[in-house]
Amino acid sequence: MQSENPDQTLLVSYLTIRKAVGVLGISLSIVLVLGSVILESCNNIQDSISDYYYMIMGNYLVGTLCAIALFLFSYNGYDRMDRISSSLACLFALGIAFFPTSISDPSSLCNITTRSSSSLVSTVHYVSAGLFFITLAYISLFLFTKMGLGRPTSQKLKRNIIYKTCGVIILASILLIFVYHIIPSLHPVLS
Repeated sequence: MQSENPDQTLLVSYLTIRKAVGVLGISLSIVLVLGSVILESCNNIQDSISDYYYMIMGNYLVGTLCAIALFLFSYNGYDRMDRISSSLACLFALGIAFFPTSISDPSSLCNITTRSSSSLVSTVHYVSAGLFFITLAYISLFLFTKMGLGRPTSQKLKRNIIYKTCGVIILASILLIFVYHIIPSLHPVLS
């Protein structure tokens, strides 16, 4: 029987944390919608993820953004650009969490909290969100796809396709949001 090192049992691998943060980010919108339906009986899907701040799932939204920010803060990466990019993304994630968007429907029965609308707070939120996603797109397109010395493995090439696809989807989504705000006849899907 091998004796376990007590220090080893307390360690959580970096890869496990990275996967957990990925699951949090990918499942965020699903959890917000389902949580609102189950816990609050609110069947209205909000115009944006940020609108859930005012609902029963608001604390989950802020907590998830803080968890993602903490991971980004602790990520060192391989070089200086990795550290700068992840630190900026951390700062922007905190901006999204702590500077909420203006409430889109103050009279909604689904809202459990309200606040006076401040254009400065909303502006900080929107700028933080835009910069957060632009930074994530940059990380996906240029940092995660870096090739080391030697020939890349087939797994690395497959991962690079996924990273590039994610980066392009992020940029296309930002462009669509911009188009929705420029053309008044289109109803914004996200804000």
